[in-house]
Amino acid sequence: MPDGAVLFRRATMADIPAMSRIRLAVTENVLSDPARVTQAMYEDYLEKSGRGWVAEIDGAIAAFSYADDTDGSIWALFVDPAHEGRGLAKQLLRLATNWLFDSGFNRVRLSTGAGTRADRFYAMQGWRPVPADGADRHYILDLAPHGDGSTGS
Repeated sequence: MPDGAVLFRRATMADIPAMSRIRLAVTENVLSDPARVTQAMYEDYLEKSGRGWVAEIDGAIAAFSYADDTDGSIWALFVDPAHEGRGLAKQLLRLATNWLFDSGFNRVRLSTGAGTRADRFYAMQGWRPVPADGADRHYILDLAPHGDGSTGS
């Protein structure tokens, strides 16, 4: 693979330390209590409660996503701040969303901090905001009407 090329692949247990490092390095949607997201949660979302993907650049994890197939939601989507602006989040979101649609969900949901770059990102990807209480913005994305697994609103 050429230097700087991006490999998107399914996440493994060996990727968890890098995913945790990225989660703690972000500057928005910062965890108020980093202990709230545990090693067991990362492990559960790899197999028991969903699936995860990573973007790897030159052998290092640069971004990751997780889909929760217990409720049809995106549990996590984070990019290492050093690798922002390369389209990694778009592709990882597409992988997670399409997997949930392929798993039988007709609607996928997620939440993020209101007024953040992530909030604007999801809106630009065609996700629809839905009313909710609190500081988070909630979004949904419906399966495209033609049912081919592509995303659309």
